[in-house]
Amino acid sequence: MDLIEAMQTQGTCRSYLDRDVPDDVLYKAFDAARFGPQGGNRQPVRFVVVRDAAKKRQLKSWYLDQWNPYLERLTGGKIGATALPKSVKAADEFAQHYDAVPALVVVCAEISGLLATDRDLGRLSIVGGGSVYPIVQNFLLACRNEGLGTTLTTLLCAAEASVKDLLQIPDDVATAATIAVGWPARPFPSKLTRRAVDDIVHVDSYDGQTLAR
Repeated sequence: MDLIEAMQTQGTCRSYLDRDVPDDVLYKAFDAARFGPQGGNRQPVRFVVVRDAAKKRQLKSWYLDQWNPYLERLTGGKIGATALPKSVKAADEFAQHYDAVPALVVVCAEISGLLATDRDLGRLSIVGGGSVYPIVQNFLLACRNEGLGTTLTTLLCAAEASVKDLLQIPDDVATAATIAVGWPARPFPSKLTRRAVDDIVHVDSYDGQTLAR
């Protein structure tokens, strides 16, 4: 499909069909994803595709350990309230059926291949992910090209030690995200809603004028 169309319609998919994703389809998506930019071309990113039912149930349990407290703070425990935003309801339904997703892809990175030039700035480090998330986005877009829906989450990173033990991930490898992958139960959006270019792009200073059209 057209690249721009894929970018504009690759929304978060919270509901999936009960249908397996064949190896060859996933292979094509990973084959495209691997060309994402990586610092120094170290290529530290690795993926673990989880299909085993018992392992998915365990990942769901750890996911809910993070999700449920967050949801309670967000909603005051009133999940049935009509005022609750539709997106939050969908996210909760996704969490409660996390183990039903056909494939859960755990994104990993060899720590020795990451360079965080902002690690001494006294704030949350961001740069280290620059060698990881471009490939992740490539994978999301490649899945969209195959007609697959995806959801990118990072909650399981809080349970990294347990996840690494479950999936036999080496000590010198970090977890960076988990991607739910499957055939969407609902149509893709015709176009995502995002902030306008004028709101996010400025010239020569943070609050300067935006680009001319």
